Amino acid sequence: MKILFSPSESKSLENSCNSLELDTFLFDNLMHKREQVIKHYQYFINNSTQDKLQKLFGIKDKNLIKTLKGINIFKDSTQKAILRYNGVGYSYLCYDSLDHKNKKFLDNNMIIFSNLFGPILAKTCIPYYKLKQGEKIEDFSLEKFYKREFSSSLDRYLKDELIIDLRANFYEKFYLPGTRYYTFKFLKNGKVISHWAKAFRGKIARELAIYQPQNEDELMQIEFNNLKIKEIKEIKNKKEFIFEIGGIDG
Repeated sequence: MKILFSPSESKSLENSCNSLELDTFLFDNLMHKREQVIKHYQYFINNSTQDKLQKLFGIKDKNLIKTLKGINIFKDSTQKAILRYNGVGYSYLCYDSLDHKNKKFLDNNMIIFSNLFGPILAKTCIPYYKLKQGEKIEDFSLEKFYKREFSSSLDRYLKDELIIDLRANFYEKFYLPGTRYYTFKFLKNGKVISHWAKAFRGKIARELAIYQPQNEDELMQIEFNNLKIKEIKEIKNKKEFIFEIGGIDG
């Protein structure tokens, strides 16, 4: 099983690893492609105006922009991606409270679609950075680049896997699986929810790490807390589970 997951805007400043090692990333044969993106980002933050950086980072705080302008992607210390990202989904995933076996499973089987680094494993060590979702670097679209350059490698990598796509819809712009995959939609009183969808994606990822289903039958046997299946839709190679949610808890 492989879990596809979104990054988060919110990131931890903590570091526990050395500087960036691109040859440890998923698809080391595409290292030069990823390096191309990172060099482009680094040059842009080193040489752009305050207004352009404000747009790229999606923030207005001038002091924070000044700090971010000092980032060196290639030399700064790093942190495991699953610990670097600390938004809602990651808070409800509660990685630190999992046992060693479940952590190791996520480290090696969760693919996070970073806005800057593209598809990376949860265990991949990345530096702190800021990049607003969907923002271009001048006229360079990162999601289009990663979709064009990485999709065929992802298809081969995921070919024989149970693929659980827990990403926000935006990240379909980075990659759409070429084989059968499973997604989740969440309703409250019949209406699609957005903010709490992040929490439930995190909770589902946690359950998947614990139960580690290897096929659809095993996936269907998992009783996700506070979720009741309302409908199952199949569109081409996508099977979508539509849940009505109950309460939300920690």
